Amino acid sequence: QVQLVESGGGLVQPGGSLRLSCKASGSIYSLETMGWYHQAPGNQRELVASITASGWTSYADSVLGRFTIARDNAENTANLYLQMNNLKPEDTGVYYCNRVTINDPWGQGTQVTVSS
Repeated sequence: QVQLVESGGGLVQPGGSLRLSCKASGSIYSLETMGWYHQAPGNQRELVASITASGWTSYADSVLGRFTIARDNAENTANLYLQMNNLKPEDTGVYYCNRVTINDPWGQGTQVTVSS
């Protein structure tokens, strides 16, 4: 059984920082490319950062240079992180973690609100 649980969101002023965490429970996750997805209000979910099992990272242009994705793997669990710096109002939305190649059932996500 797989489960994705995100945390770490909140309200922050423009220019501020947040660190999101995701606990991916299931033995498959330590072997998979994982990603953080952003769903802005009224928009579809989009991939903003990904990391392979070996640690190679990729970012959407909109977050390049501001967000950093990281992971660590444990037995039957993968922990995923997203360090978000210099946040902008357009970063507002719900953030989810999931596999990149095929999406599992989505977790509840974590809300990020960037506003003064």
